[in-house]
Amino acid sequence: MDLSFDPNALDLSYHHFIGGRRIAPEGRGLPMRRPSDDQANGECPVAGAALVDEAVEVAQQALRSSGWGEVRPRERVRALQRWADLMEEEAPHLARLESVASTRPIAQIVEGDIAVTAEQIRFFAEFADKEGSDVVPTAGTSLGMTLSEPYGVVGAITPWNFPISMAGWKLGPALAAGNAVVLKPSEMTPFSTLFMAELALRAGIPAGLVNVVLGDGPTTGAAITGHPGIAKVSFTGSTAAGAAIMENIARTGVKPMTLELGGKSPQLVFADADLELAASAVARGILSNAGQACVAGSRLIVAEEVAEALAEAIARHMADIRPGPTWSGLTQYSPIISRRQIERIDDIVRRSVAAGAQCRTGGAALDREGYFYAPTLLSGVDQASPAVREEIFGPVLTMQTFREEEEAMALADHPTYGLAAGLFTRDLSRALRLSRALQAGTVWVNRYNRSRDHILPTGGYKSSGIGKDLGREAYRANRKSKSVLIDL
Repeated sequence: MDLSFDPNALDLSYHHFIGGRRIAPEGRGLPMRRPSDDQANGECPVAGAALVDEAVEVAQQALRSSGWGEVRPRERVRALQRWADLMEEEAPHLARLESVASTRPIAQIVEGDIAVTAEQIRFFAEFADKEGSDVVPTAGTSLGMTLSEPYGVVGAITPWNFPISMAGWKLGPALAAGNAVVLKPSEMTPFSTLFMAELALRAGIPAGLVNVVLGDGPTTGAAITGHPGIAKVSFTGSTAAGAAIMENIARTGVKPMTLELGGKSPQLVFADADLELAASAVARGILSNAGQACVAGSRLIVAEEVAEALAEAIARHMADIRPGPTWSGLTQYSPIISRRQIERIDDIVRRSVAAGAQCRTGGAALDREGYFYAPTLLSGVDQASPAVREEIFGPVLTMQTFREEEEAMALADHPTYGLAAGLFTRDLSRALRLSRALQAGTVWVNRYNRSRDHILPTGGYKSSGIGKDLGREAYRANRKSKSVLIDL
């Protein structure tokens, strides 16, 4: 099936979604441009504190009137499963709404993002009647219980790089756990999230439980995270933005938070690894979404004796890309989200080369319409290189070599980030030993990408985050516990 479409023929609606209704914007919004062709794409509304107040109040009223957190859990399960079914049924339209404004090629959205998100929503739904309160051991003359309860209204903020997936990460566990949500998508990619909210209403999730307010971080995001009616915050984005959210929460009160933040993830390749497998996985780890992923494997750390052979194989994979507009069903390689971001990527590459890095391939924007950056491999870098220190969020891979295992581990340990790591070796003992030693929230061995094993949580060490998304941890993070002790 050809998924290609004309972006100019797509009817886009610029609105908020509160209480099951589209809310028209007021005043001027933030200018939006399509990354695939640098064309204007309208203006994203900006919700101020008053509109956020309204969304939170509507969410609280919806919880009370619907009894969402107190109904038989299977009712929540069925509604969420219908929501997942509708996402799959409406996949072509949902994919068009995302691809027109984002970096995600439409074929990858349909085959990957939507299918996986629907699976994850069903996965979280099934926790609703399987996770709950416990009777705990106490003296025989008493009865001890830990009661599990929803928080109430959860505030969620999602990034621009995987809009559908990230909305699913936030909405799925929060709704399954019995909460309402006020969600702010990125001001650059709001359309698919708004449609997901409308599909939730069609699925039978009561109006007011899924509210989407559009805007930027300093205005709308700050109003959400600092709102006294928001009981818990979930955010995915940069480490700097996560720190600002923590500061805002601390200034306005105390509440739990889940933060999935930046990364500078290493991919370690030992001499005994399957080099063909490693080259393909390493390349995918940095080329997927043009490197615009928190878990992008941007630091290659390879045994000296196989470094040249691996570098040549990776360069071949980098040359075998198919860039194009995100609305073409043939496109495989993504644009960069904005002109500002592509200029930032190029600046880091140039500063790294000036500091001694050798550019083996790429190193410049592609000569074509839109914001496309060539896949880039930099060798001859050290730990002080900007390309090694800074999260680039682009298709730039650095290569460092090692002779001994201890040297490899020292290079892998980043002073700031600890989100993910890849490890390629045929030695099972080494794989298990280093998986334990690597300072990362996720370690992939002989692969570099998430699977559809949604039971595996994701989250970071160090400044890469607090708490977990996915897995049972994500569901439990949307519930609070209460201890009860009864004398008999």
